[in-house]
Amino acid sequence: MEVPRRRGRGSAPGEEGSALREKITGVTAPSARRLVDLRDTALSVAEATDFCRDPGTGGLVTFVGAVRDHDAPHQLQHDAPQGSSRPGRPDQHGSDRPDQVVIGLGYSAHPSARAALDAVVDRVAALPGVRSVAAVHRVGELAVGDLAVVCCVGAAHRGEAFDACRQLIDDLKQSVPIWKHQRFADGTDEWVGLP
Repeated sequence: MEVPRRRGRGSAPGEEGSALREKITGVTAPSARRLVDLRDTALSVAEATDFCRDPGTGGLVTFVGAVRDHDAPHQLQHDAPQGSSRPGRPDQHGSDRPDQVVIGLGYSAHPSARAALDAVVDRVAALPGVRSVAAVHRVGELAVGDLAVVCCVGAAHRGEAFDACRQLIDDLKQSVPIWKHQRFADGTDEWVGLP
């Protein structure tokens, strides 16, 4: 059975899930609100959680990524970009080399990063029960302790919120072209996340 669409309503990105729920149940689901940004200024956890709160939200889950003071190398020597002095390692779990002291890092975003982040948020916003999604990532120079990414999902129930927030940060890390340039106390450096 075909459910008629209201006049003047197009299919915006991320509405596919709402349209499908509407078609199956006959009930028009409110589309999830979205806060998406790449910023070169300090991030606010309160901004994301405040954005995602509303009277219909029973579960609010937040993930905050911060710059830590240590990291182990991530790349093989032959994969390191030209000019990088960091030799790297085969994988994140198989090295017996100790972590290095991180003194700072910079995030660089490809010009398509905002559109890719929008697409990730749209997919998460279309999940069942999701009422709001916030994803804000830093670019530029950061110090140890600075917030690098803030993700928040408001959903009708806690399970939906946890699942959606996990998908949000995992998909963001996997598909949004943002690269990290770490600088270590021993004078070496490393690029992480390059294609």
